[in-house]
Amino acid sequence: MTLILASASPSRAAMLRSAGLDFSIQPARVDESEIKLALQAEGAPASEAATALAELKAQRAATAAGGDFVIGADQMLVCEGRWYDKPETMQAARDHLLSLRGRTHELVSAVVLARGGSVIWRHVDVARLTMRDFSEEFLDAYLVQAGEAVLSSVGAYQLEGLGVQLFSRIQGDFFTILGLPLLPLLDILRENKVLRS
Repeated sequence: MTLILASASPSRAAMLRSAGLDFSIQPARVDESEIKLALQAEGAPASEAATALAELKAQRAATAAGGDFVIGADQMLVCEGRWYDKPETMQAARDHLLSLRGRTHELVSAVVLARGGSVIWRHVDVARLTMRDFSEEFLDAYLVQAGEAVLSSVGAYQLEGLGVQLFSRIQGDFFTILGLPLLPLLDILRENKVLRS
């Protein structure tokens, strides 16, 4: 059976490849900001927004994929009720990190498995990360060293690299932090005979 990842995320693709999965990438076009705005206006929790986006991505790709299994995923960063989006500029990344400094935020990661246009499974996991109270001198040096890679992450950091230096405490699954709750996904793929059990 063919497996499709309905995401353009290099991090998610790298996780699946490292786990030994054979898959193709077919990113689904979804207006994420419009959906987030609508759900936020309704007072929906971030977990609902992440799941809705993951489902929409999976369903869009699954409709055209016939009987293939499609993985959709999304991640939200929430700090004290504020939803964050990926920073678009280095100044925005700096502002992001200053607003998260010394605080605990949540990374909410949702993953969905769809087939034939229908969702057959969904899972949401949450990690809690506390940023240390770093100096602005440290922050500026970090941004220079990390470079524009910070713009590809909702939190303006990659925990698997230099970004780990931003934190004093991390609670939660490593794969969830990277944007894909991998172990539950592998379980459901085994249940559906996509992977050997």
